[in-house]
Amino acid sequence: MATTTNAAPPKRAITIIIASLMLFSMFFGAGNLIFPPMVGASSGTNFWPAILGFLAAGVILPALAVVAVAISGQSVRDIGNHGGKIFGVVFSVIAYLAIGAFYALPRTGAVSMETAITPLLGWEGAFPNAAYNLVFFGITLLLSWRPNSIIDILGRFLTPALVILLIALITLAAFANPRSPGAPTEDYVSSPMVTGLFEGYNTMDAIAGLAFSIVIVSSLRAKGFSDKRHRVNGTITAAVIAGSILALIYLGLAWIAQTMPDNQSYESGTYLLADAANATMGTIGQSVFSAIVILACLTTSVGLVTSTSEFFSLLVPKLNYHFWAVLFSVVSFALAVQGLDTVLSIAVPFITFLYPPAIALIFLALIQPLVKKAVVFYWGYRLALWMSVLWSALTVISDQGWGTSFLSPILELSPGQDVGLGWFTPALICCIIGVVIDVVTKAGEKHEAAKLESAQEDLPAQATAQ
Repeated sequence: MATTTNAAPPKRAITIIIASLMLFSMFFGAGNLIFPPMVGASSGTNFWPAILGFLAAGVILPALAVVAVAISGQSVRDIGNHGGKIFGVVFSVIAYLAIGAFYALPRTGAVSMETAITPLLGWEGAFPNAAYNLVFFGITLLLSWRPNSIIDILGRFLTPALVILLIALITLAAFANPRSPGAPTEDYVSSPMVTGLFEGYNTMDAIAGLAFSIVIVSSLRAKGFSDKRHRVNGTITAAVIAGSILALIYLGLAWIAQTMPDNQSYESGTYLLADAANATMGTIGQSVFSAIVILACLTTSVGLVTSTSEFFSLLVPKLNYHFWAVLFSVVSFALAVQGLDTVLSIAVPFITFLYPPAIALIFLALIQPLVKKAVVFYWGYRLALWMSVLWSALTVISDQGWGTSFLSPILELSPGQDVGLGWFTPALICCIIGVVIDVVTKAGEKHEAAKLESAQEDLPAQATAQ
């Protein structure tokens, strides 16, 4: 007999495909147009190791972030609670604000205005900027108003349009001229894969993956994936498909750069792609490129408003989803009209601070199920996460010029500090110490047992309340 508790297999497969397209579109903002062409242009004859490094950090890591949250719960807070309840709340709030209203959201409006509207229509200045962003965030709010329909809005309509335009641009531009890679720039000569890895790292999409997971999980639940196992499997499948599409698009954009004459003279991948579109499609080229930028920004802004508002409505139940959606849209509009430089100056320190604990959290959450029979992490989580937070905070403080003469010599003792990975070795050492403590004290098993006992005690109270 058919069950009504979960979507039927054929419908489930279609839903996962639509969810995959939705996830791809949320990841693929205008900023993601910029990095791959620059990797392609700068890497020259070292193209393949450079682009593979870029894909490892810019595609695989964000996909793993989505999977890690799906395994641990349904939001950043669920996975963050492995570092303690205070860590879970503080980390998740900063993460959502940093990639939401304080950075990525206003950036979608500012970037689309500067790279799509101004070159196409020649509009610039305070009034056109404010008018455009008012319309942009108004449409974002309208499309985000019903969170359960976000999977259809993005997955069925906006994303296919974006993908079609991207495929058209890549197909025409990539084959318009023969590929003629030049000599790699200095950074790509000796270690192209590592340099590409750091370019992918700089997309900061791993934090976005943590944030977007709440949309994927809630969308699948709304579409009939009521069983956790089906939701986790569906989320993993969606992340793999979205990551594969993202990788192919990144590869195509990087390949275009290798076909453009004098490609290393460009300061931004945006201008390189705009010229490629104009060269291959004539006068319609700028219109096509502008449409790609606007769609990329719009799908990302809708995903960010939805995910951020869903998170805060769960965190503060007295204020509903629509309150937060309006608030974040208004704040994003206010910041976007100040211009991209203002947005970046506010957000970069927060993003820099968040990335090390985010990466540590992702990998620990993925490793734990593999070793759970041998050890349940408790101090393994906490010591590693607290060290990554401490090291990251000290790095940001030093970068801002506060106590640099004292902090820099200490921080530079760790390998990789000069390229932003100084936190890794101290966090790894702390993780190993924590795991040893967990093996000896069984702290993880005791913590899990206490959580289970507490949940069972809460069941009668919940039943009475209902």
